[in-house]
Amino acid sequence: MNKVCLLFLLVLIGVSCKEKKEGEELRVLQFNIWQEGTQVEDGYNAIINEIIRTKADLIALSEVRNYNETNLATRLVNSLKEKGFTYYALKSQDSGILSRYPITKQEAIYPVKNDQGSITKALIDKNGTMIAFYSAHLDYRNCALYLPRAYDGTTWKKLEAPVTDLNAIRENNLASKRDDAIRAFIADAAKEIEKGRLVFLGGDFNEPSHRDWVQENKNKYDHNGVVMNWHNTVALEKAGYLDTYREIYPNPISHPGFTYPADNPLVEIKKLAWSPEADDRDRIDFIFYQPDVKLKLKAVAILGPNGSIARNKRIPELLQDPFIKPLGVWPTDHKAVLAIFNWKKN
Repeated sequence: MNKVCLLFLLVLIGVSCKEKKEGEELRVLQFNIWQEGTQVEDGYNAIINEIIRTKADLIALSEVRNYNETNLATRLVNSLKEKGFTYYALKSQDSGILSRYPITKQEAIYPVKNDQGSITKALIDKNGTMIAFYSAHLDYRNCALYLPRAYDGTTWKKLEAPVTDLNAIRENNLASKRDDAIRAFIADAAKEIEKGRLVFLGGDFNEPSHRDWVQENKNKYDHNGVVMNWHNTVALEKAGYLDTYREIYPNPISHPGFTYPADNPLVEIKKLAWSPEADDRDRIDFIFYQPDVKLKLKAVAILGPNGSIARNKRIPELLQDPFIKPLGVWPTDHKAVLAIFNWKKN
């Protein structure tokens, strides 16, 4: 085990000797649960087990479906209660929220329509401090990250050649509803910031970061020479938000932080690879937050298998990214992101 992973595991299990001096921990988890865990045998129970093992306080869920007229929020809360853990959740669609602290209000600030993404917001009372927590599952269509890899980002059909024209990529990207959703988030969250509330956004963006498609890796991962200022991470950064993973690991060469497509050993490759002849490894799952004197980011890691899918093969990741390996069954085709903050009381 390398030193980075060992250090993070020590933080994960809460043995930091500075914890009492620095204040309480606040653990935030972004978790795409792949159709509520239904795509993997025993996937639902694996979701519960991973939530418990991470000790997450705030959880942003993607792919909430409420199948067969069920209420996933109630199911999760009851399953966690059976194991001795108290969480709060209210019914939502597509994007969802779990919290260890009471939810005083929840609303869809960007409601799902035609399966083109959503953002759910919960106001959470953490011992007298109000948190505005947002969960995003953004539009999967016009997924322009596939164009340089010679695939259509809506049909996933193979193209005759990679699309490397930045204007064409940008136009396709903005044809999605992702920018509409992020614009709605920024506007709504600005009101919460004015009220002095802490603001977090966790989500599966279905879009990479401009911090990842840079000059130094333009010929890696089938970027095919493209250096791209992906719209939504740029917009969030301009609005003052920090990307937790890039805050601690700013180098995308040594720490690419891929979250998709994850190598789930229980799933056949053809169900994991959308562009089977390409290397489409990317970081599309994020935790952003608005800086505040009450918060100090302490650690961040990728939760899930430390392998990915590329060119229809299972590829082990041998770089320096900190991984927390699954307990057993991994329930999804994404990797999750766990960020740990020190939180100071008023």
